[in-house]
Amino acid sequence: MAEQKATNITYHEGNVTREERVANMGQKGCTLWMTGLSGSGKSTVAVALEQVLLQRGKHAYRLDGDNIRFGLNKNLGFSAEDRAENIRRIGEVSKLFADAGMITIASFISPYAEDRDAARKLHEDAGIHFAEVFVNTPLEVSEERDPKGLYKKARAGEIKGFTGIDDPYEAPEKPELLLPTHELSVAESVQVCLDYLEKAELI
Repeated sequence: MAEQKATNITYHEGNVTREERVANMGQKGCTLWMTGLSGSGKSTVAVALEQVLLQRGKHAYRLDGDNIRFGLNKNLGFSAEDRAENIRRIGEVSKLFADAGMITIASFISPYAEDRDAARKLHEDAGIHFAEVFVNTPLEVSEERDPKGLYKKARAGEIKGFTGIDDPYEAPEKPELLLPTHELSVAESVQVCLDYLEKAELI
């Protein structure tokens, strides 16, 4: 957990209520947290889901693991400590987006259960809907896809601490959604997410 270093600060509440934001946006903000191995299909589904939601007139924004490391988290590597801080920051950003009324689609390997649980608690403490989406594609399938050539490098010893090879992935025990992308098409995976959002009365 990050230490609070700033002193002499006071949280300043605004006058806009969540009900007013819902009325203004025409939807409830939430976070869909997509977790899974590299190559599992997280980003592919997230991109497609974001597009479909916008086509339906909904407000959605996608936060992608690699993209975030070009900016907000450019100072973080892939040690256990840096991974934890990476997810902590994304949890905070996702909460802010969702609080503003966005359907936030966070697509991150996020291999450690403790870090994902912290992101969930952050949302729940703020009264914001959080759903863990486990893109549970087997390692052998993800490695066969290897869209970025990372598994090949990890197997060759060129990348150390690679999730699924020499660093663990702690699978969610009770995710709200399961997306086996080796069995479902992208369109079918998107529909699973849409069905969930509709059933939860988020769209």
